[in-house]
Amino acid sequence: MNHDASRPAPSPPRRTRAIVLLILAVLGLTGAAYVLRRPLMMSAPMCAAGRWHGCFDTFNGVVLMTLATLPVALLVAWALARRRRSAGLRSAWRLSLAEVGMVHGTVPFVWMTMMPGGGAGVVPARVSLVPLRDLVTMGPLGIVGNLLVLAALGFFAPMRFAASASLPRILALGAGCSILIETAQYVLRLDRVSSVDDVLVNAAGAVLAALASRRWWRTTTGAPSDPPRPTPAPAAAGRVA
Repeated sequence: MNHDASRPAPSPPRRTRAIVLLILAVLGLTGAAYVLRRPLMMSAPMCAAGRWHGCFDTFNGVVLMTLATLPVALLVAWALARRRRSAGLRSAWRLSLAEVGMVHGTVPFVWMTMMPGGGAGVVPARVSLVPLRDLVTMGPLGIVGNLLVLAALGFFAPMRFAASASLPRILALGAGCSILIETAQYVLRLDRVSSVDDVLVNAAGAVLAALASRRWWRTTTGAPSDPPRPTPAPAAAGRVA
């Protein structure tokens, strides 16, 4: 009589886990918006009026617009997932969320790193190549911000591309993207210090985020957007007279 009771409970379906994960992400973003509501509201009038100055050239304005466009990003992910599911593809939601998440979670932070300072174009470009020297001047807020620059890329890239599903490759990807950002800051003379510590912290953020999504990594190669090809029918054994 206790034979059925000894069996392990069935695991929840994947759709339920995805919904729970999505709800937790929305709750986390809602909590962050509530905590940061005062600084974000400082840029709300400028963003609502569609003004560039005071909205897209400030950290608060970029964060506010990122949160405001989150429903649009989820709608795009839903449309992509529906198209993939109609084509009979597996993991449609995972691939679609990964594609949208990489863009929506990375572009705003890269935009903020490319904002010019007060002496842009006038102050000579500066470079700091001594490791760990600038960590003290960054402060806790600066370190957290640098960890988040490429976190979305590290989180979602292994879910979308099987070729990047390893920690060394994510580390190389994060370091390479960060080097490109620091090089652009130096070439454009944005009144920012191109620091090796920024590269280290940005790459570390990508690796930490990749560890958080390790259970959803894509481990098989192939073109996920191509519909399945029909199996050719076997050739006839002989011709009919």
